[in-house]
Amino acid sequence: MDLWAYEKELYKDGINFIGGVDEVGRGPLVGNVVAACCVLPRNFKLDGLTDSKKLSEKKRDKYYDYIIKNAICYAVGEVTPGEIDKINIYEASRKAMMIAIKKVRKKINLEHVLVDAMPLPDLDIPHTPIIKGDAKSISIAAASVIAKVTRDKEMYELDKKYPKYGFGKHKGYPTKKHIEAINTYGLIEGYRKTYGPVKELYENR
Repeated sequence: MDLWAYEKELYKDGINFIGGVDEVGRGPLVGNVVAACCVLPRNFKLDGLTDSKKLSEKKRDKYYDYIIKNAICYAVGEVTPGEIDKINIYEASRKAMMIAIKKVRKKINLEHVLVDAMPLPDLDIPHTPIIKGDAKSISIAAASVIAKVTRDKEMYELDKKYPKYGFGKHKGYPTKKHIEAINTYGLIEGYRKTYGPVKELYENR
């Protein structure tokens, strides 16, 4: 598969600045949902770049450093657990994407956005939602790596503060050990109160 296929079609139409957008962190019980918008130069090359979930952590970190060094522009948008609880995770993911896009637009004249699956009705420039876009567009794949590494770093910081919870290993996702930890040690600040296992704990307190 040509990861440049969507970008090449837009280049043919005279569009130069294309933002790839993706988010990470819909499923975890704790922490922010994080989105990234990334604009790559036409001569960008990174063999093996694909959906960040399919890359090893070591490779993701290596790719992250290369992407942020060689991108024309990139930015990250985040939405907190409190807001996720208020507006739901779908809308929070969309909001994080819009924040990232807005930051990029302050730096360059973004002309088109390729986004992983999600329509962005409030966006006033053309955009193309692509199902499984992080495996089909190089710009979205790059954004997925930036978002994933950014969020993982936040989980490692949380792990330093609360080592008993194992955030460094499960990254906030509802693994068996994570559920056991919150049942044993209780809830710390930053949990999403509307998410099943967390909601039960709050209601039972």
